[in-house]
Amino acid sequence: MSERTCIITRRQGTPDEMIRFVAAPDGEVVPDLKARLPGRGAWVTARTDLVARAAAKGAFARALKMKVRAPEDLAERVAGLLKQQALGALSMATGAGQVVAGFAKSEAAIAAGKAGVVLHGADGAPDGLRKLRQAARRVSDEGAAGPQWITGFNSDELGLAMGRESVVHAVVKPGRMAAAFARKAMKWHHFVDADGIEDDMTVPAGSTARE
Repeated sequence: MSERTCIITRRQGTPDEMIRFVAAPDGEVVPDLKARLPGRGAWVTARTDLVARAAAKGAFARALKMKVRAPEDLAERVAGLLKQQALGALSMATGAGQVVAGFAKSEAAIAAGKAGVVLHGADGAPDGLRKLRQAARRVSDEGAAGPQWITGFNSDELGLAMGRESVVHAVVKPGRMAAAFARKAMKWHHFVDADGIEDDMTVPAGSTARE
C-alpha cells in the first residue's frame, strides 16, 4: 500500500492511517474517507488535533494550491463520519449473520474460538468485560489467537447498528467483515483519542488494560 505525506507533520503513512481532503465545487474543504474523489487531495494523519490545526493554519489552501474554506468544526465532522462509517460496517456484518449479541452468546463464541472482534458497550458494567476477557484468556492459553476488543461505542450505538434497542456485549465472527469493522473502528477511535487506543479499544486477550 503506497504511503502519503501528512501536510502538518510531514510524516508518511498509509491511507488507513490518514484522512484525504479535497475541495468541493464551492471551495469548502471536505473529507474524502474512501479516497476516491477526483482532483488534488491533501492528506492529514487521522488525529483530531492535526485536522483542527490544518483547518486553522491555512494548510489546506497551500496543499490544494487554491483558495479554500475550511469549516471551524471540520475535525468534529470527520469524527462523526468515521464513527458512522464504523457502525455502518457493524450493521453490514450483522445483516450478513456475522454477529451474535448478548453476554451468554458472546462468551460461548469466545470459548469456541469463533470471536474475531469482541464488543463491550462503553456504558456497560466492568464485570461483564472482565468475564469475557477471562474466557478469551483461557482460549489463548490453549494456543488460539485472541480476538480484538472494541469498547469505544455505547450500548445504544451498538444496538442501533444491530437493529436492537440496546446491546452491551456482542461478537463479530472471524473473517473479512470483522477485519473491516475493526479497522474502521480503530481509525475512528485513534482519531478522537489517539493516546487511549491501546487501553480502551484494541486490547489483546492476555492484556492488563483497565477494567
